[in-house]
Amino acid sequence: MSGLVKNCIKTVLESDMDFNYEIIVVDNNSKDNVDQLLKESFPQVKFIKSSKNIGMGGGNNLGIKESTGEYVLILNPDIHLFQDSIKTMLEHLESQPEIGLLAPKLLNPDKSLQHTCYRWHNFWTPIFRRTALSQFSFARRELRRFLMEDWDHATVQEVDWIQGSCCLLPKKVLDQVGYFDDKFFMYFEDTDLCRRIKKAGYRNVYFPNSEVIHFHRRQSADSNFLLNKMTRTHIVSWLKYMYKWRKMKQSA
Repeated sequence: MSGLVKNCIKTVLESDMDFNYEIIVVDNNSKDNVDQLLKESFPQVKFIKSSKNIGMGGGNNLGIKESTGEYVLILNPDIHLFQDSIKTMLEHLESQPEIGLLAPKLLNPDKSLQHTCYRWHNFWTPIFRRTALSQFSFARRELRRFLMEDWDHATVQEVDWIQGSCCLLPKKVLDQVGYFDDKFFMYFEDTDLCRRIKKAGYRNVYFPNSEVIHFHRRQSADSNFLLNKMTRTHIVSWLKYMYKWRKMKQSA
């Protein structure tokens, strides 16, 4: 993991940015000696160490609370930025004040497309994605809808929600709608945030004019529910998400 962190920070520092910025690294109790890496190679980076793993949303919240900028860029450590990735995103976000979250096109290391923006789930979508039901035609139709496969991902598009691996947000929007809901240890924290952003009247925008590489290994892809912990975590988060938004609809 420390190698990914080093590469990610290096690509941030090599980015074309003619404005002030800060880099905050949150270590979610990884035990990978990230603090030592930062001391030796990147002393300018602000480091936050959590005493326990509090999940994707909780970890990012620690960094967001310490940030002082007008905008917040969420970056997973397995992201590799190109020189103009951040600047291109920021210029577009500054010109469109109705955008609450902007995300670039994520590419695999071989430059093929990763599907990282989606339509809202229906009840069965996560089950279809994580079990052998995905082999049936009715499930494949639903997954094509969910993954927006009817669109080439080559144009700027407002979407329902976007994966939180790399996204840029105005800090004022986060202050208004709230940060990540840390009740989701992993999965659906980004879906939930996008839903709150949209509910507040802002837009979630997929911005393929900016590209990044994502060295992603899909940990929940194993369809064996009993054996794969991340698959079980994904389904549990789905149930929490459904319950939360069902309650919100009932109280609206």
